[in-house]
Amino acid sequence: MSEEPDEPAVGPFKRRSFLASAALAAGAPAAVAGTAQAAPPAGAPAAAARLGSVARLMAVPEDARGVAWLRSALQVAVGLELATIPPYLCGWWSVKDRRSEVARMIRRIVGDEMYHLGIVCNLLVAIGGRPQVKAAAPVYPGPLPGGVRAGVNVYLSGLTKPFVRDVMMAIEAPEESLVRSARPSPTVGEFYEGMLGAFRAVRPELSTRGQVSRRIDSDELRVVRTLDDVEHAIEVIREQGEGTASSPNDSFSDDNPAHYYAFGEIYHGRELRRTDAGWRYVGPPVPFPVARPMARVPVGGWPRASVHVGGLLFRFDAMYSTVLDSLDDAWAGGGHRSLGAGIRTMRGLEAPAVELMETPLPDRRGTYGPQFHALPRPRR
Repeated sequence: MSEEPDEPAVGPFKRRSFLASAALAAGAPAAVAGTAQAAPPAGAPAAAARLGSVARLMAVPEDARGVAWLRSALQVAVGLELATIPPYLCGWWSVKDRRSEVARMIRRIVGDEMYHLGIVCNLLVAIGGRPQVKAAAPVYPGPLPGGVRAGVNVYLSGLTKPFVRDVMMAIEAPEESLVRSARPSPTVGEFYEGMLGAFRAVRPELSTRGQVSRRIDSDELRVVRTLDDVEHAIEVIREQGEGTASSPNDSFSDDNPAHYYAFGEIYHGRELRRTDAGWRYVGPPVPFPVARPMARVPVGGWPRASVHVGGLLFRFDAMYSTVLDSLDDAWAGGGHRSLGAGIRTMRGLEAPAVELMETPLPDRRGTYGPQFHALPRPRR
């Protein structure tokens, strides 16, 4: 994909006027358009294999999508939302200046993804299911859960332009940009639209028991009580980044661009603006930040690590596993206290992650970084 030229910014602009149709005008990354990328190793315990296929779920006729279908779909959604958080955290932690615009943008998106995870967990509990968060934890590098975004290989590394393009933008690309894909596959937006259609058709009884309400970053996770609540919750997820609609009449509910466009601004180095020729990244500069050179985490994790690095990796993975256990507990009766404990532990992941990112690899080609391995829950 060619980058947009550095042209002068166009006239005054309001963030909330971003349109999903801008993706096609601005250009989606080649990875999103169907370019094949490295596949995970044979036999890797990918979340897609454990959780089932979005394509299979979407192949079920609409009139056969009942409560059981919704439970299966929402569990896949748990995996999808969870899968975005580790790569985004790695990108954010690697930025040295946390006051930079890019650091703030990525930090906001991480908070959004945690909020989305809470939404789908509440929806699943509302129809009698129980979220399996730790079981949905993905293996990196690998595909997105459920087989969405075929050809996208999600890996962990520090923030680089290729990482922004091939992972961040590839995950979030809107449906419209995939129309020309050489390898069509279900999109996240289509998947959520299918779930919303099933909720409208089935109109299942919604239980508030076991749902969790708590502030997550800048958003308030609320209990889902009515079909209107369901529609609002799913639209929030789609609108904020995973599957923005293509209608030019739709706008974003806050004053920030959807995730795809925010990552596009980081990649292109300029804010998105509407011009006479359509939407283009020609606005004020978005300087690419200085980032710690965390190398890609290899298949299976870091081999032959020193005792010091091995200790950091285990400390990080143990804390990450505690986060996942706390999230499981939150929707198994622990409520907002367990969710709060998980969020607090998640904040503590930064210290070992940054120390790893400042530890050079033996060949000096970059540094270590967290590998996000989920460990078994300790026996009580």
